[in-house]
Amino acid sequence: MDTCAICPRTAPDGSRACPVCADDLHAWLAEIPRQAALLEEEFVAPSAAPARGRLGGTGRAHAPAPADLRVLTLLGPGRYDPAPGTDDDGTAPITAVLAAWAGHIAYWYPAVTRDAHGTAHTQPCDQAWPAEGRGITSWCTWHTRYLPYTLALPLTRAYHEQISDLVHRLRALTHTTPRRRAMAAPCPSCDAGGLTWTDGQWRIVCQVCGHHLTPEAYDEHAAAVLRLRTGAALSA
Repeated sequence: MDTCAICPRTAPDGSRACPVCADDLHAWLAEIPRQAALLEEEFVAPSAAPARGRLGGTGRAHAPAPADLRVLTLLGPGRYDPAPGTDDDGTAPITAVLAAWAGHIAYWYPAVTRDAHGTAHTQPCDQAWPAEGRGITSWCTWHTRYLPYTLALPLTRAYHEQISDLVHRLRALTHTTPRRRAMAAPCPSCDAGGLTWTDGQWRIVCQVCGHHLTPEAYDEHAAAVLRLRTGAALSA
């Protein structure tokens, strides 16, 4: 096992990301389509159709909110280069970021073809092609399916950073963030009360020492803590 490329935790064999950082990416890829839908609903759809007046007419009672160019850029087409050091002003469209990273990942993925003589040739894939289309949800599904392979590549840290940046740009516009819940049992590693469970993520993480547990492991730990507390109360 090696150190995670993103944080000081340990990554499992064959991966450059620890389970917690891998869970971050799983949660972000599930969150991006929902955030994009919120942007569409709150910033684009209201100004695209005429508002109905109180008596059912189609005239507007007031002027529509001006379109936010940041939102239109995020939801529109465009190009993006994920290579470090490229010029990015932080406004790249969602589909451009996801498509560019998919192409970058695909280049590392070995594809085997045979020529007219039947000789096999191994070379990088030409392009990534989501099976369900090329929309935001389709790209996120593609990235989720290939995530185990992606996290074995040298680009893991940059990928994590740029997907994180994209998600936080979306949250800043929609003003929505996943809820973090405090868990009742203390951390089994540092005994502090820092265990939390964040919506959309699988593992429960200690915010003090970074220890993490699966939900099943937490349930066993919490039950053991309850037995100890109950036994101490009965013997007092």
